[in-house]
Amino acid sequence: MFGAIKQDIKNIVGWKTNRKLIVFSVDDYGNIRIDSKLARQNLDAAGIKCHNRFDKYDTLETTADLEALFHILDSVKDTKGKPAVFTPFSVPCNINFEALRQNNYTKFVGEDLVRTYQKKADIDPENYTKTWNLWREGIDGGLMAPQYHGREHLHIKVLEEKMRQNDAEVLTALKNNSYAGIDNSGYSTISNLAAFDFWDVRENESFTEILESGIESFKKVFGLNPTCFTPPSYNIHPMHYETLYNKGIRFIDGASFQSIHLGFGKYKKAFSYTGKVNKGGIKSVVRNVVFEPTEDRGIDWVAFALIQIEAAFRWNRPAVISSHRVNFCGLIEEKNREIGLNALGQLLKKIIKKWPDVEFVGAGDLGKLIGEKK
Repeated sequence: MFGAIKQDIKNIVGWKTNRKLIVFSVDDYGNIRIDSKLARQNLDAAGIKCHNRFDKYDTLETTADLEALFHILDSVKDTKGKPAVFTPFSVPCNINFEALRQNNYTKFVGEDLVRTYQKKADIDPENYTKTWNLWREGIDGGLMAPQYHGREHLHIKVLEEKMRQNDAEVLTALKNNSYAGIDNSGYSTISNLAAFDFWDVRENESFTEILESGIESFKKVFGLNPTCFTPPSYNIHPMHYETLYNKGIRFIDGASFQSIHLGFGKYKKAFSYTGKVNKGGIKSVVRNVVFEPTEDRGIDWVAFALIQIEAAFRWNRPAVISSHRVNFCGLIEEKNREIGLNALGQLLKKIIKKWPDVEFVGAGDLGKLIGEKK
């Protein structure tokens, strides 16, 4: 059931611990995908497709989103009396939609997340006036432990090319302060949303500045030095590991099995595991549990997550739970947030009942523990 053998295989190798550690690695925080319910309605009216649940529901986290999430996280305590904690892999920057309009959609312009929230609070005070303060309270209260997800969650070259081409999908999305529903990038090896995808390996030269300035922006926005990194869509060439390490990143977070693009559509397979030392000295942290409660795949996500956690603990591995912000977004549809948070609440209660000695830790704290054992 649920591929029990597969669950064991992905836990056979890696860093071991006798402690029952739970990490929630949740991607996409800070990113604007759909601006608002009105924006989604406008995109629908213009015939812009919803390719997935992200195009339907994924919005910048609101006050209500964070308040409801914090209530669930704080409803349980681990063996040390600490609440559950999210590691929101976050981008510190977004598209400056107003600046793009002013330059007639000719060149990308970004802005930091604090400015994004200020503007959102001016336009939609009901949903965003308190949100950035809540972010800070969540960090200070041990409910949120953000880490680095890249500077922006988009491919700048693709965006600029499509703006120059007057691409109808892209321009319609941008005019609605959104970046969603875009059919394709025009490249077989590049996604619209994967910041570090490429066709020719030489394109990676332009990514160094994005990575470095993104980390500096993260420090400025969150007041924290990131030590863990998950690239948008999980794609980045290993040549960047040394740059990341020099900027303080010690762990790269992802899946067990990866396809590394070598250029011109050629790939090589790679196997990763928690504690693996990569090029440049960066170590891997592998997500060995998947929890996507609003993804309709006919799966009991709570039961599935528990089976995966059990497999991790059976092999003395930390349980690193992979999820996405979209599971907990309610601006477009409150029912979406309700489904996701109800499942999260059930999962947390069952975790502490089944494993009373469990510990909730952020990805950065897990990294410190791994670093203690050479």
